[in-house]
Amino acid sequence: MKIGIILNSQYARSADMVSGLDEQIAMVRLARQHGWDSVLAGMHYLPEGDAQQLQQVPLLARLAAEAGDMTLGVAVFLLNLHNPVYTAETMASLDVICRGNFVMGIGLGYRDAEFDAFAVPKGSRVRRFEESLALIKRLWSGEEVTAESDGCVLRKVRMNLRPVQQPHPPIWMAANADPAVKRAARLGDCWYINPHATLETNLRQMGLYLAERRRLGLPAPKEIPCRREIFCAQDRAAALAMAGPYISEKYRLYAQWGQAKAMPSNERLDLDFDELTRGRFILGSPEDCYEQLRPYWERLGVTHFVFRTHFIGMPLSAALHSMRTISTELLPELRKAVPKTLGP
Repeated sequence: MKIGIILNSQYARSADMVSGLDEQIAMVRLARQHGWDSVLAGMHYLPEGDAQQLQQVPLLARLAAEAGDMTLGVAVFLLNLHNPVYTAETMASLDVICRGNFVMGIGLGYRDAEFDAFAVPKGSRVRRFEESLALIKRLWSGEEVTAESDGCVLRKVRMNLRPVQQPHPPIWMAANADPAVKRAARLGDCWYINPHATLETNLRQMGLYLAERRRLGLPAPKEIPCRREIFCAQDRAAALAMAGPYISEKYRLYAQWGQAKAMPSNERLDLDFDELTRGRFILGSPEDCYEQLRPYWERLGVTHFVFRTHFIGMPLSAALHSMRTISTELLPELRKAVPKTLGP
């Protein structure tokens, strides 16, 4: 079982972002010291409300030296918003910086403000996504490319910068809605399981994912990464007191930004916190967290947990407390977990 951390680079608008960067560095150093496997960062532009965010690519490039042998990854990179040539060259550069220890997590995106800011029609996002990914793979191959798509015209060009990993870095495809899960089965190396839906929805959608892989004659994925919101403390009451208000505020922002519209119709985010936690968040003592995580490897086949344990507004001391508790008490037990083998 691999254990990674996804950084929270979102801060209040009034926050000192130089201090925020120092906090990210501190968390990566702690994760490396305790043998975590990966460090990932997310992406948003122009966040609504009282929030600002460090951008993913330069942040990861800065943190690569701190991460050492840990895998670095974009999770997720909003593919639709970016020119395919920029994406192909930038992801190849990150793979070089990481010496071939990089994963590329991609997703459609869902926020109107981001699509508007990049002049990308939201209604064409699926077509653009698929076209862009196909073109990026062609560029990574080193072949001569002639192509024309929205915002990109190539005439007998060749991308000379190649990723270290061939034919390309692992592509983790984020997906919330059922059609997106099937698309992940078709186009990605694996489905990057989202933290917003309940365990039961994740289980149902894994059935869809595997059925689509079988239909296409594709093997089961080698890796099943799953992101979870977690806070590990002395007991559940302490975890709720230290993290509850910050997770609640983060999911209020998700609801405000329209995240629920990208999810299956049975899933809601505009719930009171007690109801929202059920089947979603991992909160409590190390023993509590272990038992809450158990179904993810025993029933879903998860091989790589990506934990977020720092949320907008949360003091760094609280996040480091959770990370240390995970590192010393939970992580050693998770290392012993044997994920369910998924069928072909």
